[in-house]
Amino acid sequence: MYKVQTFNQISDKGLSRFPHQTYQVGADVGTPDALLVRSHVLTAEQLHPTLKAVARAGAGTNNIPVEEYTKAGVVVFNSPGANANAVKELVLCGMLLAARGVLPGIQWINQQSPSTPYADLNQLMEHHKKNFKGGELAGKTIGVVGLGAIGALVADIAIQLGMKVLGYDPALSVDAAWRVANQVEKQENITSLISRSDYVSLHLPVLENTRNLIDRKVINYFKTGAVLLNYSRDAIVDDNALLDGLNSGRLSCYVTDFPTPALLGHPKTILMPHIGASTDEAEDNCAVMAVDQLREFLEHGNIRNSVNFPNLQLERSSGKRLAIVNQNVPGMLGQILSILADRDINVMDMLNKSRGDIAYNLIDIEGGISDDALADIRAINHVIKVWTV
Repeated sequence: MYKVQTFNQISDKGLSRFPHQTYQVGADVGTPDALLVRSHVLTAEQLHPTLKAVARAGAGTNNIPVEEYTKAGVVVFNSPGANANAVKELVLCGMLLAARGVLPGIQWINQQSPSTPYADLNQLMEHHKKNFKGGELAGKTIGVVGLGAIGALVADIAIQLGMKVLGYDPALSVDAAWRVANQVEKQENITSLISRSDYVSLHLPVLENTRNLIDRKVINYFKTGAVLLNYSRDAIVDDNALLDGLNSGRLSCYVTDFPTPALLGHPKTILMPHIGASTDEAEDNCAVMAVDQLREFLEHGNIRNSVNFPNLQLERSSGKRLAIVNQNVPGMLGQILSILADRDINVMDMLNKSRGDIAYNLIDIEGGISDDALADIRAINHVIKVWTV
C-alpha cells in the first residue's frame, strides 16, 4: 500500500487517479511515501524517513526547500505547462487592461448616481469617455522573455492579435523551441528585446541569474511609455528600479500577479492577487499531472518533470526493481553492482543518470533480493536512499 499525504485542497479529478486498492491518500496519512501539495509551505518536519517524493500541483517550487530535500534523496516534481493556458489568458487580460481605459472607466461609471436620468447618463458618458481612451494591441510589439510553456502560448496569442513578437530565452530547450511559432523573432539578449518592445512579458523562474533581472540598468533600455507585465515572480523585478521607471515616465504601467507592499496604491500599476492559475481547469490539470508523475515514480521508479533529479525512464524487464539514490561521485555504480554479483543476483537491465550532486539508478534484477543485501547497499559510503519498486 502506497501512502500519500496531501496538503491544501487538491482537485478531485487528480485524486481520483489514485487506485483505492493500492493507495492510502489524505491529509492525515502518516509515514508517507510521497507528499502532494499546492501552495503549502513544506519544512524539514515533513522529511519523514519513508519519504521518497514530493509533487507540487503547479509550476513553482518556492514553497518547498528543494536543496534540503535533495540532500535527503527526495525527488521533487512540479507540473510545468499544466496551468499555462490559464496564465496566458490572464496575461492577455493584463495587456488589454493596460492598453485601454477599462478599469478607470468602470470605476467612473459606478460612481454615478443611480437616480441620474438615462438621457443625462448618456450625455455624461459621451462627454467623459475621452478620458478613458487607450490604444490597440494590433500593430504593437511585444517582447516575451522566457519561451517555455507559458511564454510560447503568450507569443501565439500575440501573433493572432496582429502584434509583432520578439523572443528571448538563453536556456531554450529543444522541446521548447519546437513549441515557439516561427513568426517569433529571436533576440540575442534581453536589452535588444526591451529596447524594441511596447510590451514586455516576463516568464522566467527565479534563479540566481534571474533575481532582480529587471534592475535600474535594464529599466533604462525600455522605450518611453512601455508596459511591463510580470506573471513569473516578484523577485525578478527590483521594486526600487521599477518605481523609478514608473515615476519618471519610462514605464507607463506595470501589470503583475505578484504585488509587493511597495507597489500598493501606485496609480501606474495593475496588481492582481496571484490568480494566474486560479481556474478550475488549471487546478484539475495540475493535479492530474502531479498524481500521474507520482504514480509512475512510486510504481515504476521513473522520473518526469523533476526539479532536482534527472529525468529517467526505464521499461521494466523483470518483476523486481531497485531504486538507488547516491551522491554523484566516482565508483558508486561499481560498488553497487559488486554487491549484487557477490550474491549471484543477475542484472536484467539498468539505467543510471545524474544531475548536479545527485545520481539516480534503476536496476532490474532477476529473482528477489534479501534485506541483508539491501542493507549492504545502504551501507556504501555516499548512498542516500535504497528501496525496491
